[in-house]
Amino acid sequence: MPGAAPRPAPPPKPYSVAVVGATGCLGRAACTAFAAQGHDVLAIARRHAPGVAARTFAALDLTDAAPAAVTDLLAAHGVDVLVNAAGGWVRTEAEMAGVHVRLVERLLAATAALPGRPRIVQVGSIHEYGRTVPGTSVDESAEPAPDTPYGRTKLAGARVLLDATREGAADGVVLRVVNVCGPGTTPASFLGAVTARLRAAAPGEPVELDIADARRDFVDVRDVADAVVRAAERPVTGRVVNIGSGTAVGMAELVALLVSAAGLPPGAVRIRGARAQSYSRGNDWTRADITLAADLLGWRPRVGLRESLRDMWRAAGD
Repeated sequence: MPGAAPRPAPPPKPYSVAVVGATGCLGRAACTAFAAQGHDVLAIARRHAPGVAARTFAALDLTDAAPAAVTDLLAAHGVDVLVNAAGGWVRTEAEMAGVHVRLVERLLAATAALPGRPRIVQVGSIHEYGRTVPGTSVDESAEPAPDTPYGRTKLAGARVLLDATREGAADGVVLRVVNVCGPGTTPASFLGAVTARLRAAAPGEPVELDIADARRDFVDVRDVADAVVRAAERPVTGRVVNIGSGTAVGMAELVALLVSAAGLPPGAVRIRGARAQSYSRGNDWTRADITLAADLLGWRPRVGLRESLRDMWRAAGD
C-alpha cells in the first residue's frame, strides 16, 4: 500500500499477544487461537470472565485508563501483537464512538511509548462499507459509505489506525469481518437472539419471528480467529482485508438451518412476515469478496454454515 510504513520483522515464535475485548465472542476465539499455537496471551477486558484462554487476564477499562498505565501493562508483558476486538451494537452512537474510535486513539498513544512497535490487528466490520448493490460482492477498493452509527464509528476507528500507519507511527492492519456465527455468538446478534428464544421456548411452543427480507454473509468465529492470527504474522501493514464466507444466505433460510442444526422440528419457528425486527440489524444484502484474504493471508473459511450453527446451538446450552 503506497505510503504505508515498512513491515518490521515478524514477531518471534512463540510471541506475546494482547487481546482487547477478550471476553466477547471474537476476542475469546482469538485468545483460543493464539494460545493453541503456543503464544503468550494477555487478555484485556473491563471485567474478568471465566473460560478465556490466556496466561494473564487484566480487568481494565481502556476507554478510561491513562495511556501510561496501558503502556506499562503492554511493556510488562513484552507485547509483540495487539488485537483490538472490542466493540458492539448495543450502545448509543456516542458510546460506540468511545469504544470504536477513542479506544483506538488510546491504544495508539500507549503503543507509541513502547520500545518496539507491535503489530495492531483491528477487527473491523463489513458495515464500514455501508449499503452494497444486491447480487454483488464488495471488495476492499469500494469507497466506504456507512449508513449506521455502528458502521460510521467502526470506520472512523479503522481510519485512525490506517492514518497512523501511513504516517509511520503504527504497524496496523484492518480486517473487515462479515456477520459472525458459531460458538459464543452474542445474544445481541440476530442469531444469538433467535438461539436464546428457541432455548427458552416451552416444548411444542413455536417461536414467532419477523425476519428481515435480506441476504447476508456469515462466517464462523473460529475462521475469523484464524484470520486474526494470520494478520498478526503476514506482511500486510496498512492493508484492509475482507473476512467472510463469500456467500449471501437468506435470513429465513438461515433460521431454518439453525432449527435443523438444533434438531428441532420445522414448526419450531413461525415466520410472520418479511419485516425487519429489532435484533436483525444490517443491510439488505452483504457478500464479501474474500480474494485478497486468500492472496495476502493464505486464508479461506473452513467451517461450513451448518457445522457452525450446530456448534453455536450446543455451546449456548453449556
